Amino acid sequence: MSKSKTIQVENFKIVLLSRNEQEYISLTDMARYRDSDRTNYIIQNWMRTRNAIEFVGLWEVLNNPSFKSIEFDAFKNEAGSNSFALTPQKWIEATDAIGIISKSGRYGGTFAHRDIAFEFASWLSPSFKLYLIKEFQRLKEEEHSDLKMEWNVQRTLAKVNYQIHADAIKENLIPKTLNRKQIGFVYANEADLLNMALFGITAKQWKELNSHELGNVRDSATLEQLVVLSNLESVNALLIHQGLPQHERLLQLNLVAISQMKSLVNNIQLKKLKDGSGS
Repeated sequence: MSKSKTIQVENFKIVLLSRNEQEYISLTDMARYRDSDRTNYIIQNWMRTRNAIEFVGLWEVLNNPSFKSIEFDAFKNEAGSNSFALTPQKWIEATDAIGIISKSGRYGGTFAHRDIAFEFASWLSPSFKLYLIKEFQRLKEEEHSDLKMEWNVQRTLAKVNYQIHADAIKENLIPKTLNRKQIGFVYANEADLLNMALFGITAKQWKELNSHELGNVRDSATLEQLVVLSNLESVNALLIHQGLPQHERLLQLNLVAISQMKSLVNNIQLKKLKDGSGS
């Protein structure tokens, strides 16, 4: 699956395409730096040079086991002559190249692996290449920072869940908060079953008591409650599989909610996550 992002290089928007965990940069967008009305002509002019053919051909030899080297040699022998012409589509079809891709449609164009795109940028302008590399590196640093933050959040939640497990082992007696009438009532809506177990109220009841508030009972939940709610969904699925009737599941879920909330209220790692430190 392909995903795209953009960077800004000297007031030109350059699209980046991620395919098979590899970065491809739009040569079409880069060519607008030279001539915005004839981008295809600019790319073809570059590809007919001997240096370009040798570079993209060597890249394919190093990275593409299916690359047709015989066809590549034929292009290399013709490169540089006045009669030689080569389009990205012709190159791809003749050699089974993967370093350059051609996309049709409104958001299509010619894309090249970043190694090849940087070589094309050198041909366009050395200064343009430097700005392109700078912006590309900036984007990669931002992505790395986002991944690190996501990893920290996942690590923190893992520590939180471990704490829940440890506290559950220590606790022997959990007080009940739902009365018999509440426990005996059958909730046709499974979502409300979880709401009652955790919040002690159904979604409709919450709305009646908070008619001035936007959203629903879960929108107003704390981070601790959201963590427990996610866990209750898994527990409820297990209890359903075991064949427990709804009123018994409500009792079990309520006990789980009480136990986990007690663990989370004073959890140091969760406090750090809420404060934004995440470590």
